[in-house]
Amino acid sequence: MEVHEHVAIPMSDGCNLSAKVWIPAGAEENPVPAVLEYIPYRKRDFKAVRDAQTYTYFAEHGYAGVRVDIRGSGESEGVLRDEYLQQELDDGLAVLRWIASQTWCNGNVGMIGISWGGFNGLQLAALQPPELKAVVSVASSDNRYSDDVHYMGGNLLTDNLSWASTMFAYNSCPPDPLLVGEKWKHMWLERLEGSGLWLKKWLEHQRFDDYWKHGSVCQDYSSIQCPVYAVGGWADGYSNTVFRLLENIKAPAKGLIGAWGHKYPHHGELGDTIDFLQEVVRWWDRWLKGIENGIDEEPKLRVWMQDTVSPISSARPGHWVAEKEYPSDNIDSVSYFLKPGVIDKENEPIGETPELTIQSPLSVGLFAGKWCSYAADTDLPSDQREEDGGALVFDTPPLDEDLEILGPPTVSITLSSNKPIATLAVRLCDVDSEGRSTRVSYGVLNLTHRESDEEPKELVVGKRYTISMKLNHIAQRFPAGHRIRLSLSTSYWPLAWPAPEPVRLTIYPTESDLELPVRKANGMDGDLNHLGTPRLENDMAHSILRPEVKEWQVIHNLRTNQVTLHVVNNDAQVKLHDINWTMEKNVTEKYSYRSNNYSTLRGEVTSERRFQRGDWSAFTKTHTVLTSTRTHFIVQATLDAYHGDVRIFSKTWDERIKRDLL
Repeated sequence: MEVHEHVAIPMSDGCNLSAKVWIPAGAEENPVPAVLEYIPYRKRDFKAVRDAQTYTYFAEHGYAGVRVDIRGSGESEGVLRDEYLQQELDDGLAVLRWIASQTWCNGNVGMIGISWGGFNGLQLAALQPPELKAVVSVASSDNRYSDDVHYMGGNLLTDNLSWASTMFAYNSCPPDPLLVGEKWKHMWLERLEGSGLWLKKWLEHQRFDDYWKHGSVCQDYSSIQCPVYAVGGWADGYSNTVFRLLENIKAPAKGLIGAWGHKYPHHGELGDTIDFLQEVVRWWDRWLKGIENGIDEEPKLRVWMQDTVSPISSARPGHWVAEKEYPSDNIDSVSYFLKPGVIDKENEPIGETPELTIQSPLSVGLFAGKWCSYAADTDLPSDQREEDGGALVFDTPPLDEDLEILGPPTVSITLSSNKPIATLAVRLCDVDSEGRSTRVSYGVLNLTHRESDEEPKELVVGKRYTISMKLNHIAQRFPAGHRIRLSLSTSYWPLAWPAPEPVRLTIYPTESDLELPVRKANGMDGDLNHLGTPRLENDMAHSILRPEVKEWQVIHNLRTNQVTLHVVNNDAQVKLHDINWTMEKNVTEKYSYRSNNYSTLRGEVTSERRFQRGDWSAFTKTHTVLTSTRTHFIVQATLDAYHGDVRIFSKTWDERIKRDLL
């Protein structure tokens, strides 16, 4: 195998993208298929160890590997100004053409990626480049507005702030002078000045407009004509996409969902982790080499059916189940009916129509965990009894027998509001015999988006509405003796930014119901092939100079009545020996409010990146603060960059963005 650290791929405008390439021995004489991953997360350092494991494995199985830094990231020239721009897709098409034209490639290319790389794999597939023969898309979305890190149910996610701050920090990083030479400083300054404040852009588009429709393959599923393997995790924010892709694309498709969070399955920390690289090679063998290995004859959907678990446990026991097709005739929608405090299988009248009201404190959501889990030991939801004091709660009686669900629970709620802009948060929980409550699925809806994400409408105060709301897809077994709980609240902070002011909702339970996707066992479950155990071989030589630090603390200062969710997410400080390169990444997030006052809501993220080789060093620090009034979001941000001890760049932002029925 040959490994080329820095290969320039020319774009039509003269910009060169940087690639790291793994070429199997003999490929020059006998060309092989290639696998592309195209992301902005720096192949030289932050993803170097992972990439060495992945692409060495692919090379050992007869595939060239190509890891490309997107324009303006890593050692690629230019400036990265936003995610999934047309420029990125045009560059991606050029990269695919370049790969297919190389002497070591036989013209067949696959794309793999998690998150960003999963997104642009689908987006490029929709453009139908002839070189792209198959895709493996992990933790991605077909809808950039409703099912991404930015918005959920028309509500602003605070992961929008967190993610914007992550890219703010990545975009501040310099290229490695050892690879790009003397122009490194010019490239760095160009990025620092030109990348901009992405959070402002994202806040300027608060509804599903053309900005979000660009790159959302749900706009035309038929455009995807190459085979797609869609992969997700129940603790991740992106598992819904797997189901929609299987339901809508006509090309060969396969779905896999495990218990893990926002990680490749062989790096997952939850449930049954698998030998994912071997599974991917089977997919490449079928669609890039034409080997009839039967993977396309296996069940279309395979998921981890989660068993009941303590809400304070990071374990996710369960078992694999499969459906030959999706949607599946093996899954029935079963209705349950709401009465005051009760979920009932029978829809028997109870006389006078009761009214229940709820105005939740901002504390409901402090134990919700993160929209997209990165660390199973810190950011999963905790015991939901911490949340239920500020919610309306409905329980089934103890179950007579086990119940399995697979798909999206759906609620139909009749309600009215005392304000024209309001949020409804819904949680579905498994309650054990001791009363402990584990969140199974959830959803949040900005009620102005009850009919459309494109054209939201204010609520008429006091008017009754019946809204339908899909919760996140899930596979879960509720054991006999447990209860199923539905909890309704008017806020879910800090997972979602609250409405402009406190809201009281009136709920009409006897005009509301819950539908569960109840699954029957089938004969395939016991005959599924074993997906193996992770093999993390071919490690790049490195040392851990300082261990990672992960913390997740809820702090209530009873003197000031300030409540803060304090998150520390510091990666290990790592030295890569082969290139004598040391890197570190430190992140602190704080989400707070005081005295349940909506005008005190505040999100704050500080990110640091540091690189060193001998006497050369670079350090960047970004700081972003998001607050709000009843009418505006306010963003304040700073960026400072240091070469050695000298600050070479500093910039500040102070922006106001009008709230749009949000």
